[in-house]
Amino acid sequence: MKAEYLEIKRSYGEIRLFPETLDDIWHLRHLIGPGDLVFATTFRSVESASDKLRPEKAEKKPVRLGIRVEKVEFHHHANRLRITGVIESGVDLGSHHTLNCEPGYEISVIKHWRPVDLERVERAVAASVYGVVHIVSVEEGEVEIFRLRQFGPEHVTTITLGRSKGADQESRSTLFERTLEYIGDVTGPLVVAGPGFVKDDFARFVRAQAPDLAERMAVIETRRVGRGAVQEVVGLGVLERLTGDLHLAREVRLMDEVLTRIATNDAVSYGVGEVERAIDYGAVETILAVDALLRDERVQSVIERAEFLNAAVVVMSTEFEPGQRLEALGGLAALLRYRIE
Repeated sequence: MKAEYLEIKRSYGEIRLFPETLDDIWHLRHLIGPGDLVFATTFRSVESASDKLRPEKAEKKPVRLGIRVEKVEFHHHANRLRITGVIESGVDLGSHHTLNCEPGYEISVIKHWRPVDLERVERAVAASVYGVVHIVSVEEGEVEIFRLRQFGPEHVTTITLGRSKGADQESRSTLFERTLEYIGDVTGPLVVAGPGFVKDDFARFVRAQAPDLAERMAVIETRRVGRGAVQEVVGLGVLERLTGDLHLAREVRLMDEVLTRIATNDAVSYGVGEVERAIDYGAVETILAVDALLRDERVQSVIERAEFLNAAVVVMSTEFEPGQRLEALGGLAALLRYRIE
């Protein structure tokens, strides 16, 4: 994401945003909400004067519109964010229009910017420095490739070959070659994960055949394969070491800490009411909230109160397992400085 901060006074103002990836579109989903004013260049039907008895079909022309947002929908399979609202600036004032925001589509957003919003913008900008992380889960006869978006792991493909004894070596070589074809153009960090020695053999193959890619490769021992291996890699903090600051790794560790403290009756609160009580005691150290609750006025108030007490705020994606586990606890939890009764 690229961002240009225009005039902002007392947290209100305009930021011009240029999403570059699908991750950035996901960030915009949580930065833009009902009541915000969004400007963008879009296409709108414009009727032209004609002397003909039968009117010609209206022609769509590029126009600059400002719409007051009513609804925002994220379609990550279509690489698109649909922003619907009423036109307040441009042609056809008062009419409804939908902006289809995709990577490479510049928009300007005018709103009250909360600290959590500005933190999300900064995180998205920082993340653009790196290429997308790919995780290759390797086991005997099968490889699964995942692309790690900021909203969670995205399955790319599964490569499967036979496992007959007489063709083990040949099958393994073919498996490695086909896998390298898929990941040969990867520009970001690469993690090779799995149990046993097959992953190590694949890593040696990559070092021999694609030394440039090997420079960005980490080999990690995991107990599980597939999506389970991805979860282990994130939880081990490997991705943080590769990219410097990957938010998902932090989510996994913090959610594990929440569940551990719940199991041991330690310093933790969860659910809106209990977290509010912990804030009343001044005990909150870190507050965790799922992204889906950020539009809830009560949750917004809780987060703002926690920030006033210098608590760290972590927004967790409901499209990744830690966020889903937090959602099952009510969507809000807090790690406390001390236990309260």
